Amino acid sequence: DETGRPVFVNLAERNMLIGGEPGGGKSVALQLIVAHGALSADCKLILIDGKRVELGLWKECAEHFVGPSMDDAISVLGWLQELIDERTDVLLQMKKRKVTPDMGWPFYLVPIDEVAYFSATKGTPAQQKEFNALNRDVVARGRAPGIIPVEATQRPSADIIPTSLRDLFGYRWVFRCSTE
Repeated sequence: DETGRPVFVNLAERNMLIGGEPGGGKSVALQLIVAHGALSADCKLILIDGKRVELGLWKECAEHFVGPSMDDAISVLGWLQELIDERTDVLLQMKKRKVTPDMGWPFYLVPIDEVAYFSATKGTPAQQKEFNALNRDVVARGRAPGIIPVEATQRPSADIIPTSLRDLFGYRWVFRCSTE
């Protein structure tokens, strides 16, 4: 924390939004989270990084890696949406509300580095709209079935992270910023 004491964050059942200006520490934070996921026996990585340089080094550890392809990003988010539906159906059959360690299911850690690349810069407006809708759905419904989104952006403002999505993040980790 700001006084130098260790802080422990349980990512299971949480979502995290990391924000801050360039050079503020977002990528380092994201690397720590991805490293923990890569070392966890009960976690699978789904990496989305339009720049490829932040998460690309973890590509070999990932079940899915998406680089600067809007089509691939949309496809992987659609796949996650289907996984959420499948897992939710099984949870309902088992009369459970969420994934628990005794079930033996892996958690899926889904970091998206520089989400603005996909949400506001890359592709057509229709693709951006589809990406944002899928992303919001995965963030909103992924918690109980064990899907953990972690998103990093320089500007978590409404034009990059819509308020309806931003409000779903249980943890917001803010680094050096030039605005409030």
